[in-house]
Amino acid sequence: MEPAVNQQYVPSDYLPILIQFMAALGFVIFALTLTHLLGPKRNSAVKGAAWESGIESVGDARTPISYKYFMTAILFVLFDVEIIFMYPWAVNFRSFGLDGFLQMLVFMGLLLAGFFYVIKKGILKWE
Repeated sequence: MEPAVNQQYVPSDYLPILIQFMAALGFVIFALTLTHLLGPKRNSAVKGAAWESGIESVGDARTPISYKYFMTAILFVLFDVEIIFMYPWAVNFRSFGLDGFLQMLVFMGLLLAGFFYVIKKGILKWE
């Protein structure tokens, strides 16, 4: 049985979602409170010290990092995601026909235009 197209939802229709949300929130609060009350409380200088990956921190955490590092990472992710779009196209290549092939040529042209722009700007040149 299909619902009517113009069916109006009333606030009581959302009651199960509200109950589930409240149950999840209640569980989180209960678990955090219980672990705080039952957990050991042993404070020491060694426990309160700042460590990262088992090595004591040395120096300032705000050392400047070249923006080229971040640009390279963003470009890698960008072009990697665009390559992922080609896999479904390759699987369904025959069913798309000539129209799908032309659309992929436009997509590849835009992708290559962006890549050549990045090369011309010198973003991938590491100094």
